[in-house]
Amino acid sequence: MAALARWCVTHRLAAVLLWLLALVGVTAASGIAGSAYSNDYEVPGTESGRATALLEEGFHGGGGDGDTIVWHTAEGSVRAPAVRDRMSAMLDGIAGLPGVASVTGPYDPGGSPAPAAGTTAPQPASLSGAGSGASGAASNSAPGPAGRPGPAGPVFEPGRISEDGHTAYATVTYDRPADEIPPDRIRAVVDTARAAASDAVQVELGGSAVAVTETPASHTAEIVGVAVAALVLLLAFGSLAASLLPIATALVSVGTAYAGIGLLGHVMTVADFAPMLGMLIGLGVGIDYALFIVTRHRKGLKSGLPVGEAVRDAVATTGRAVVFAGATVCIALLGMLILRLGFLNGVAIAASLTVVLTVAASVTLLPALLSFIGMRALSRRERARLAEHGPEPELPTGFAARWSAFVERHPKLLGAVAAVVMLVLALPTLGLHLGTSDQGNNPAASTTRKAYDLLADGFGPGVNGPLTLVAELDGADDRLALAALPGALRATGGVETVGPLTYSGGGDTAVLTVVPDSAPQSQRTSDLVDRLRDDILPTAEDGTSLQVYVGGVTAGYDDFAQVIVGKLPLFVGVVIALGCLLLLLAFRSIGIPLKAALMNVAAVASAFGVVVAIFQWGLGSELLGLGRAGPIEPFLPVIMVSVLFGLSMDYQVFLVSRMYEEWLETGDNRRAVRVGLAETSRVINSAAVIMIAVFLAFVLSGDRVIAMFGIGLAAAVALDAFVLRTLLVPALMHMLGGANWWLPAWLDRVLPRISIENPGCRETGRAKIPWQRASDDGQLVP
Repeated sequence: MAALARWCVTHRLAAVLLWLLALVGVTAASGIAGSAYSNDYEVPGTESGRATALLEEGFHGGGGDGDTIVWHTAEGSVRAPAVRDRMSAMLDGIAGLPGVASVTGPYDPGGSPAPAAGTTAPQPASLSGAGSGASGAASNSAPGPAGRPGPAGPVFEPGRISEDGHTAYATVTYDRPADEIPPDRIRAVVDTARAAASDAVQVELGGSAVAVTETPASHTAEIVGVAVAALVLLLAFGSLAASLLPIATALVSVGTAYAGIGLLGHVMTVADFAPMLGMLIGLGVGIDYALFIVTRHRKGLKSGLPVGEAVRDAVATTGRAVVFAGATVCIALLGMLILRLGFLNGVAIAASLTVVLTVAASVTLLPALLSFIGMRALSRRERARLAEHGPEPELPTGFAARWSAFVERHPKLLGAVAAVVMLVLALPTLGLHLGTSDQGNNPAASTTRKAYDLLADGFGPGVNGPLTLVAELDGADDRLALAALPGALRATGGVETVGPLTYSGGGDTAVLTVVPDSAPQSQRTSDLVDRLRDDILPTAEDGTSLQVYVGGVTAGYDDFAQVIVGKLPLFVGVVIALGCLLLLLAFRSIGIPLKAALMNVAAVASAFGVVVAIFQWGLGSELLGLGRAGPIEPFLPVIMVSVLFGLSMDYQVFLVSRMYEEWLETGDNRRAVRVGLAETSRVINSAAVIMIAVFLAFVLSGDRVIAMFGIGLAAAVALDAFVLRTLLVPALMHMLGGANWWLPAWLDRVLPRISIENPGCRETGRAKIPWQRASDDGQLVP
């Protein structure tokens, strides 16, 4: 590491130019290649996956995505001539817009009036559309999070006018998938539809294409996060130049990674939220890693080291810890690969790529920038004091020292308080419900949410997420058995309506739609899926070769969630084992890795408790602009566990590495814990505040999934830094005494030796101060 730092300082201009060249080159390549993100949540081998495969084989897809236009009259009927003429003119105008393949409305010759109770008047829709609300009933896929399409399956609509005559809808089918439609064409459809609204008629739109117009185009979240981070750094350093370097380092590395993720989407499945997730993680860890190195560099300057030597010392010591911490984050993220789910593989590699680049920039670009600013890494007051008094030992005084002494005096009480806090916050995790998140969870003011609610009120909640039953036929007996199935389905509890059977051209595949009487997110809908699969369909298939598979948005997400939950114990076990192994090698202790694993689990459980309380229970979600309460995305636990384990390990490494060094030098556990906490708590807390600010800023992104990540990660970091690492961990280490550092002699002999920090380099970077005790006022004194 010292040699690398020396090269970056000696060739500082070349190092900076290489990074800028990489940023510009990768960004240009990404701009030319364009994006190719995919939200394929299908899991091979599941029943919903088989349903999708049969649909593709039997009906060959076709068409583009679809959106829904909903209109509602508080008084009078949508059949009134004035309303009919106004809406028909609007639909005719939309039909003539570029990119629109067809428009099917309630006033068409083939359109249907309100169906009688318990019946349907279906109309065929595109086999490949993806919509929201009744477009979920009008196309083959209901929306995934933030308007992303869910599991595919053709759906045949019920009547387009509600029984009370106050609500109607039309389906707009495009000539291509939603992610390929130019935004200006989608905006033209939205503007044309909204122009038809009046005091008497409310007009709203839903669907995956319309959702694009509701996504903020600005980078407000990133700007707010970076601005808060810059303010914290300025307060911590007192030097504008020093506070800007961590920001610049993180922006260059994260910008390069963001563009690189766009290119990655061309060679593997990468979710469309992966770049934003990578930016969220990258900005947080990137600024923090640079903060640790700059803090160490400033300490070297204050001790009288020349600029070049201070830079080399910072990289050779703290830079080692940064590399180690980054490696633990990447290991945790790449642990998702063992799940063998293509959707998560892309997310894991994209996030890991971001972390790798932030670590690389921290130990190469940052040293070059530090050498450029020279002594300006210190504030004017610090430079003046250094010139006047010369190097002085930097005593850990103030609140950090008093807190360290306080924890030493009351480890049992403080440890118990911290444990209770973590336990209480973790309790909501026991009620975690994984499932669909659709446009019914969007903010109340959004047009997609209003369209969703109008359809649910007018046609029943199930119309927003119908189930698709796909049958594989072989012979006359199968056809006879299938013909009797709609009657059995209508008699099944939880079923609102059943569509007609539709056969493929070859006659070997058939499809029908079941509209539940409950919302897609409801547990009742999931129970209906289970009842169909376990009881109704096996009875219909009995004695024949008929095979009927249940697909649709709820079935697809339930299958995905079951696969995730089934593999989660293996995944968590592997991540914990690998993290413990790294800590075992680094700290030569059994107790340190075990405590780290326990703390990581506590941080993850408590963070999930916060996420469940806000997003699933809805505590303050509408006030925060996060939409209505709903289930948690099935893939969220895996991704958050990966990220949280990695981030938790960061603070463990930075805190315990200082304690470990003191333990090696003195063999005094109380002193090691006291000094380690006093000297690192301030920088850890500053880093935590920065990371929390960056994560919370992403709540402004407008994306429900990213908001979940932001709040979950912010809560985990806050609890980890302010409860676990500065309270529970040191309290436990005081209580355990020398057992913290115990390692069997035979294991010590066989384990390879790695070093997080170079004690020799550290010795040159600070004057050794033999801290012995805490004075009466809580200050550490020699």
